[in-house]
Amino acid sequence: MCGRYTQTAPLTLDKLQRRFVIDWIHPDTPPGPRYNIAPTQIAPVLMQDGQRRIALPMRWGLAPSWAQDEKIGARMINARVETIAEKPSFRQAFFQRRCMALADGFYEWVQDSGGAKQPYRFVLKSREPFGFAGLWERWQPPGRTPLLTFTIITRPANQFMKPYHPRMPVILRRQDEAAWLDPELRDKDALMQLLLPRKSRMMECHPVADVVNSPHHDTPQCVEQQLELF
Repeated sequence: MCGRYTQTAPLTLDKLQRRFVIDWIHPDTPPGPRYNIAPTQIAPVLMQDGQRRIALPMRWGLAPSWAQDEKIGARMINARVETIAEKPSFRQAFFQRRCMALADGFYEWVQDSGGAKQPYRFVLKSREPFGFAGLWERWQPPGRTPLLTFTIITRPANQFMKPYHPRMPVILRRQDEAAWLDPELRDKDALMQLLLPRKSRMMECHPVADVVNSPHHDTPQCVEQQLELF
């Protein structure tokens, strides 16, 4: 799964806007930097709106339009690539409402034989920002403001990730981002080809302090490299 991630460059930075070809940023979108984005928090998400690529504030944890309670989102922070095209919670969004969650790293925890857990931060060796493949939904409760929510797609881990965790988030290749966001693309096989894992040689990781364990901590200390516990 993917349960925490980072976006340490401010969204309003011109370089970041050029990298993701962002045409418009909703004024309520958190600008960052963010060092410890956690489920149910609001984060910047990219989607295609006609000819424009826009950044919107969305809550992490998908609440399908048919859900009776928005709290279902806390259990739907990830969508497995193996079932997104068939599972009712994700199927329609997979074909019609795809998005990218902006990031530059993510965390996983490795447990030793004694039960101690060491958090690691995973990044691209280039240290470039990237987009997680995601799905979004608009949840409209009666008489209340609509809520936009999203989920991050995961897949089996590549060879680099396997020693740390059996699964990993889908990091879109730069050349595939436009196709993934294109709402006109509805072909299942073509979409699945966009969800291949990043090559192991492109990734690296380092241990970080357990301050990241609490979602209340969102400071540069979360991403600083630490000595390994084991």
